[in-house]
Amino acid sequence: MLGLFGSLLVLLAGLLHGFIFVLESFLWTKESTMRTFSIPTREEAEDTREMAFNQGFYNLFLGIMAVLGAIVYLFGSRTIGLTLMFAGAIAMSLAAAVLLLSSPGKRGAALKQMALPLPGVILLGLSLLLA
Repeated sequence: MLGLFGSLLVLLAGLLHGFIFVLESFLWTKESTMRTFSIPTREEAEDTREMAFNQGFYNLFLGIMAVLGAIVYLFGSRTIGLTLMFAGAIAMSLAAAVLLLSSPGKRGAALKQMALPLPGVILLGLSLLLA
């Protein structure tokens, strides 16, 4: 049961990273996206557009890894699924930790970024230890 809940959290984290990909890579200069990422001016959004586009693809690839891992796991290939989920979700969690430590003013964003993958990793780990 822990593995199921953990994989669902990682699946949701992957889907969230897919959504972030869309925001960063295609909607970066929209007012709503600028508010989401606390970008104060259109000029700053334009200046950082190329960086955000590239960063969006990092998020997409992490999301694909996590989603694919969860799907493979839920359909019975435990080892491959767990490997992909751990790789994706641990990378997501560590990226959030870097944001938390390097930008204390973005603590809220870092904790939101960590809210799905970290508990997912913990539950998956517990499912292995208790199996």
